[in-house]
Amino acid sequence: MKGARARSEKPVVVVSAHTMALAAVRALGEAGVPVFVLRHDARDMAHVSRHVRDAFVVPAPQDDEAAFVDAVVRLAPLFRGAMLLPASDEALASVSRHKQRLARDYVVACPDFPVAQAVLEKRRTYAAAARAGVPVPTTLQPASLEEASADATRLGYPLIVKPSQSHLFAARFGRKMAVVHDDAELVEHLGAARRAGLEVVLQEIVPGDDAEVVNYNAYWCDGRPAVEFTARQLRKAPPRFGSPRAVVSERIDEVLEPGRRILAALGFEGFACVELKRDPRDGRYKVLDVNGRPNLSGLLAVRCGVNFPLLQYRHLMYGEPPRAGPATEGVYWTDLFRDLAYTLRDGLSERHPLASYVAPYLARHCDATVELSDLRPALARARWAAQTLASRVPRWVREAVSPTPAKRATATRATVVRGMTMPASPRGARPERGAQASVAATSAEEHG
Repeated sequence: MKGARARSEKPVVVVSAHTMALAAVRALGEAGVPVFVLRHDARDMAHVSRHVRDAFVVPAPQDDEAAFVDAVVRLAPLFRGAMLLPASDEALASVSRHKQRLARDYVVACPDFPVAQAVLEKRRTYAAAARAGVPVPTTLQPASLEEASADATRLGYPLIVKPSQSHLFAARFGRKMAVVHDDAELVEHLGAARRAGLEVVLQEIVPGDDAEVVNYNAYWCDGRPAVEFTARQLRKAPPRFGSPRAVVSERIDEVLEPGRRILAALGFEGFACVELKRDPRDGRYKVLDVNGRPNLSGLLAVRCGVNFPLLQYRHLMYGEPPRAGPATEGVYWTDLFRDLAYTLRDGLSERHPLASYVAPYLARHCDATVELSDLRPALARARWAAQTLASRVPRWVREAVSPTPAKRATATRATVVRGMTMPASPRGARPERGAQASVAATSAEEHG
């Protein structure tokens, strides 16, 4: 233990400060590792954790990548050879792209850019899955509205309009994908994505309950999985198409092979989380997503005895072989803020027994933000949620009194699909950051 404490003098700099970052901060800070945070978002909360030595505001990487990288480099002398851990997709994209420059001052804990790009861009992820023979939902990439209509007929409505880079789509539109039910909605969402300069694909909806979705978490080194952990998602926010709001640790041997095969095909090194869903039509697990940074429910593995951030730290900073004992099964992870909000909103349509909503809170569990020994992040999140709610109530009241036909207005201008071409992306188009002021608190992590 004394040796471990001595080694913990080398710090970690966590880039971003929302739920994924908070899990890493706690996992490292509880082990005595000095943790610093670089933050850039009004919704941030990890920086107020008791485990953070200091926090610094930097430019948002998705807004001004050059300024962000310059700021990280300028701050490097304060940390003296720290491990740099990107804990969001935005941070991963920028840090991996400039890894060579940042590695002069930091031990950079992320894959090289070609690998990071392959997990950030869905079309590359699915191409890797195809090379590895790993099933994925049927996914098509139309080049025109005419092709989109034909592809939609092939897939059948409803279907998903899924961005190639979900973090950019979420920053622009406040959600990580769009579910469309007819040609009019398809034209509307494809047009909006193109005007924002975002590449999208069309994907079938894999049937089945949220509990059919599982996580394969692993730390890979030298082309092999050194440590693995699996868990089952119980509820999503929003249901079926969001990110998890309740998860339980469970040994799921069936997902080990497809998880290993896609990470091997990607050439991945480090920590990754592969999200898969069992398709009841053929019984096979299909890859939905691959995350190359700390995942949303990352604290669950830590509380089950598999501390991925710490073993990554010890491996990269001290050369320790990554290892962990058997994970504890039956431990729950919840995101109380989003679980409560979406249960109130969608509980009736989800049709789960009341006991299933309560069960995680009565059993051994951990929460995304609420922790009695470290309450300030939860209080910060509650304040932001309250402010957002207060700003939205007047609009909700107005819409309830005078509902507008805006949602279906596109139908009148998009009744003819065939023969049309995709609207051109504006030169230099990029996602707008203004969405951060309008995205509800409960959807802040829908790309996690």
